[in-house]
Amino acid sequence: MKDSGNLWYFEESDLFDVLCPHKTPGMENNHIPTSYQKDDFIYFPQDASEQIYMISNGRVKIGAYTPDKKEVVKAILAKGEIFGELALAGEETRTDFAQAMDNDTRICIMSIDDLKQLMKDNQELSFKILRIVGWRLKKMERKIESLVFKDARTRIVEFLRDTANERGQKVGFEMMIKNHLTHKDIASLTGTSRQTVTTVMNELREKNLINFDRRRILIRDMEKLS
Repeated sequence: MKDSGNLWYFEESDLFDVLCPHKTPGMENNHIPTSYQKDDFIYFPQDASEQIYMISNGRVKIGAYTPDKKEVVKAILAKGEIFGELALAGEETRTDFAQAMDNDTRICIMSIDDLKQLMKDNQELSFKILRIVGWRLKKMERKIESLVFKDARTRIVEFLRDTANERGQKVGFEMMIKNHLTHKDIASLTGTSRQTVTTVMNELREKNLINFDRRRILIRDMEKLS
């Protein structure tokens, strides 16, 4: 791993190869490629937690439903990211759902038993996987604290900073985020409205703190974005 900000992003990591059964010796012949179309569900709440998933193409939404059936978006994941990892922490049934957001979303699926065997034979892999689980839990705790204690503008700004730290690419003195999120997506992830996201993003652009289009978000100065 390059740094703690990239713990759960594997596109350029050796874990990308390890967690894809197509590339794991002894597993490739037993793995059937799995493809989903937009809005297809990969799993539902109450499904058995028996597998771990890695995205090889497309995007996946992780969410849950409140008692009154309102959808709560927990994460939007892209190529190279894993999900379903709480099965390793003792989760027996899913508490959330996973849904494809794009056509031709392709998923590498590995059983928890197979992954545990790999971890048993590879201490370095075990350490990395445990760090991933811990990072995800810590990230969820921060999100809950943000929703409870911070206003909408602060949540949106912190989301941009966190996303830049996790996935951003350095471009001179600026940070570029390849933008696969709509304003509606950002609103769902920050517990705000699409209109509020648009207002805050436009305000930040007017102050020359960010620039954005459909393909990317460019943060001019990470320190000034606060």
